[in-house]
Amino acid sequence: MKFHFKTQQGHKHWANAEVLQARVFSYADAHRYRLGTHFEASPVNAPRCPVHHYHKDGPMRFFDNNTKNPDAYYEPNSFNGPKEDQRYAEPALPLHGDADRYNHRDGNDDYSQAGNLFRLFNAEQKQRLFDNIAAAMQGVPVEIKRRQIALFAKCDPAYGAGVAKAVKLEPPDDDRLKGTSATNKPKGVSTGT
Repeated sequence: MKFHFKTQQGHKHWANAEVLQARVFSYADAHRYRLGTHFEASPVNAPRCPVHHYHKDGPMRFFDNNTKNPDAYYEPNSFNGPKEDQRYAEPALPLHGDADRYNHRDGNDDYSQAGNLFRLFNAEQKQRLFDNIAAAMQGVPVEIKRRQIALFAKCDPAYGAGVAKAVKLEPPDDDRLKGTSATNKPKGVSTGT
């Protein structure tokens, strides 16, 4: 039997061992290479209680692939997939300051760079972009299309209007930009339950 040690979830005194600290990266990296992306689900590493996650398919899958909702691939989503529960967050690890999980979205501007790139396109490139996005959005529920178009409009109003025209929807106005969080559940979308 082979063991797939995971030092970052080991004994509390391991944290003081410099050699094991160096292996925190290398062990996980080696496991991904040798066993695949699901190495954490191998029987020796798997949690002892059921865990709800979005891992699906792929080699070395040690778990049931039936997630009960094939349309939920990430969080947040509109299809009632598993949600992060902050009560079970990993506690901060005191080092020289606290090592913790931080929201990478805080302070980010997710729209300016995309808008600047869009404004560099000529008319033909913009139309090709609109057509490609419209083709990719075929079969997507209308409310999700509206939310995505509102995000494009935050990058540049002409971007949102062009995609809206390509998917044959009205361009979003200021009122439609309110409440466009990806966590909003569209009306009439099946949750698969």
